[in-house]
Amino acid sequence: MDDVLILGIESSCDETAAAIVKNGRTALSNVINSQIDIHKRYGGVVPEIASRCHIEAINTVIDEALKNANVTFDDIDAIAVTYGPGLVGALLVGVSTAKALAYTLKKPLVNVHHIKGHICANYVAHSDLKPPFICLVASGGHSHIVYAKDYLEYEIMGMTRDDAAGEAFDKIARVLGLGYPGGPKIDALAKEGNPHAVEFPRVKMAEESLDFSFSGVKTAVINHIHKLEQKGEEYNKADIAASFQEAVTDVLVSHTIEAAQRKNLDKIVIAGGVASNSALRDKMEKTAKKYGIDVLYPPPVLCTDNAVMIAAAGYYEYVSGKRADMRLNAVASLPL
Repeated sequence: MDDVLILGIESSCDETAAAIVKNGRTALSNVINSQIDIHKRYGGVVPEIASRCHIEAINTVIDEALKNANVTFDDIDAIAVTYGPGLVGALLVGVSTAKALAYTLKKPLVNVHHIKGHICANYVAHSDLKPPFICLVASGGHSHIVYAKDYLEYEIMGMTRDDAAGEAFDKIARVLGLGYPGGPKIDALAKEGNPHAVEFPRVKMAEESLDFSFSGVKTAVINHIHKLEQKGEEYNKADIAASFQEAVTDVLVSHTIEAAQRKNLDKIVIAGGVASNSALRDKMEKTAKKYGIDVLYPPPVLCTDNAVMIAAAGYYEYVSGKRADMRLNAVASLPL
């Protein structure tokens, strides 16, 4: 069988990305234009600004992806694009560009679910990885426990009822005055603190539920800080960051391990921006080892939003025969 080259396009939030991936496993290029420095001044992503930045960057990013992979549009077998979930204006830039390219070049168009993309980043990071496995997808917009039955078959075993894990990290970082993006800053500061200085709540839903809720721990941290400030008491930001991180990672790890046990699987993968969190990785590995479970995760560059993951997911959709037409639209909220 000839090699299959997929051009992936990702623009769901604040990264404009394009990549060329061969056979769903090998990244020939990975170009990401990040808007972090722009949104940092506002303390978070401003959707309208994000959309405008995508428009400015997307053609250049695609050209660089082709150049870095040493290929042309003629070499591409299909174009894969994130169509949801995400910021609808940002998604529209990627979807419109992909449709224009597919129409002009007469190439197949493949629509990709953003969360499926995060899961598939692990196929590039670990060339021998095959389903079935349990995947924890944790990012600024998502917190899902997914049973990957096969390359195109997924079952959601748990998800957040309110805030995503990454969203909670960003909000606590803002309260602590650490700035945006909050995840890496909390992770770094927590290394200097005591994770047991404050016992923040761990929410457990109904007995059989693997769902998450992070609004409670977020509120508990904010109330704790406000009470100390009202009393004029000083507090150790590192201790609070470490204790908050401990509470969140405890729940993420325990639920994911339980999901693997329910499906009798010995393989867990982590995906999404929060998969870069050092405490989460360390705790997941140590806990999983006790149960004979292996843990895999991508390098940090494939944890945050990127087009390699979209091209990888697009490959499996493409070889299965899936195609999108020119009616494809962006979808802000999209179930897995």
